[in-house]
Amino acid sequence: MVWTWRYEKSDGSAVELPGGTEEFPTQGDAESWIGESWRELLDGGVDQVVLLEDGAKVYGPMVLHPAESEGRAAEAGGDGSGAAES
Repeated sequence: MVWTWRYEKSDGSAVELPGGTEEFPTQGDAESWIGESWRELLDGGVDQVVLLEDGAKVYGPMVLHPAESEGRAAEAGGDGSGAAES
């Protein structure tokens, strides 16, 4: 079995990376790699990934963009406006 990631834009269209697609012997290896590499993929134009086992979808798409921090300021006692205090 070969585990790979399919790289996509947010609309599901494929993104081809210059280095090609990494292949992994186990699902754990693939997941560890994505955990270490997601920032570089995001910088390279990848918005989301899909995990494949021998070409068949296992799960995804998984969005690489960090979750927005909306609401955190209110939870911390701020007004949520995002404006800096002077």
